[in-house]
Amino acid sequence: MTNICQNSLLQPKTRFQLLATVIVNIIMFGHGVGVGWLSPTLTKIQTPDSPLDFAVNIDEISWLGSMLGLGSLCGNLTMALLLERAGRKFCIYLIAGPNVCLWILIYCASNVGYLYAARFLCGFTGGAGYVVIPIFISEVADSSIRGALSSMLMLSVNLGILAGYILSTYLAYHIVPYLGILLPISYFLANFLLPETPPYLLKRSQLSAAEQSFRYYRNQQTGETSKAQFEELRTAILAQQVQNKTSLSYRDLTTRPALKAFGAAAVLCMGYQFSGVFSFINYMSDIFASSGSVLDVNTCTIIIGVVQIFGVYTSTIFVDIVGRRLLMLMSTLGVGIVCIAFGCFTHFAQIYDLSEFNWLPLALMILIVYLANIGLIGIFFLVLVELFPSKIRSLATSISVIFLSILVFCTLKLFPLFLHFWGISITMWFSAISALLTFVYFLLFLSETKGKSMIED
Repeated sequence: MTNICQNSLLQPKTRFQLLATVIVNIIMFGHGVGVGWLSPTLTKIQTPDSPLDFAVNIDEISWLGSMLGLGSLCGNLTMALLLERAGRKFCIYLIAGPNVCLWILIYCASNVGYLYAARFLCGFTGGAGYVVIPIFISEVADSSIRGALSSMLMLSVNLGILAGYILSTYLAYHIVPYLGILLPISYFLANFLLPETPPYLLKRSQLSAAEQSFRYYRNQQTGETSKAQFEELRTAILAQQVQNKTSLSYRDLTTRPALKAFGAAAVLCMGYQFSGVFSFINYMSDIFASSGSVLDVNTCTIIIGVVQIFGVYTSTIFVDIVGRRLLMLMSTLGVGIVCIAFGCFTHFAQIYDLSEFNWLPLALMILIVYLANIGLIGIFFLVLVELFPSKIRSLATSISVIFLSILVFCTLKLFPLFLHFWGISITMWFSAISALLTFVYFLLFLSETKGKSMIED
């Protein structure tokens, strides 16, 4: 009972940490809406009743998907350059602009180039957010609830994806941008409530501002306890600065702990993308159409959106109780096994009459998406940030997310082509092999990072 109370997100000392997490994740909700918007919209614009004045072919569809990866890469690079120089809050404000522009482009689209640009900006929003927001949260959150607060990033994205699925399915094409543009505007305004993170201010020798920020996020305006905790943080930051006195060099990136962390991060990124779970989310309607399911593809897509939320909510509850490693192992093993089953069903459905089991593709995809979201998706960025030593954390996280963005571009570009030329069965088996190989690596080499200090290695 004591442990549950200590981990409560609503305890007085962590309420403003929860508020800050909710505010900064408004933009990730908006990013999710932009991601979810694509799948039902692709179905609409490939019909004779398309709301647009131009048609799209399979090659253009693959580019529409993959532009998210290119935008994400540019967002990663931008944040890597600005994060330490300009601060967390400046970077957080910066993300709002591209998200506003993407909805303007969607509304004004007169050719496919507008949609390419909109997807690029959607990717930029996500790529930037995935770098700065986990670091921001890790620097303001108590270690006892850091996992739960960090998990809210993917919960916000998944809620946004569900909203995007629903809005683009049931509302007219030109109505959705009016609603979507409200999110980055409200996010920008709400962020005026939040101060810069205490660790960043201490690194900039802004002692008074750092103490005020620390008291704000701990909801302790006065008291010796707060003063002692702040001094403890200041001592830890000073010790870290002394340790990191020499500027970051190539050797810091090639130490044994750093290389081990880079190896785990590379496998984490490849497992996330090659297992197909992110591609499934972007092309969900096409997957159900290819699987032979007789259920309405957009209805199935919305159901999957709901399942994502339950999956991430599960990870939010258990991440600080059972740890990161167990959730990752359950997730990768489960996704691998169920992807094999999905591929087998679609393979045998081409040979035998399995029409009485036409509900099975939806049931299997529910399992895949739920299992992916309790670990591989839900706590991906939490684990990524926690893997690296403190001295190289910002740079190493940026490098890893850049690598992830390159993989996102490749997988989203290739996935519709794989579906078209290989068929769904082989595509699903490839995803299964990738997930199972990731499971084996995690079983052998992934260390538990639950409770790890973000200041000390």
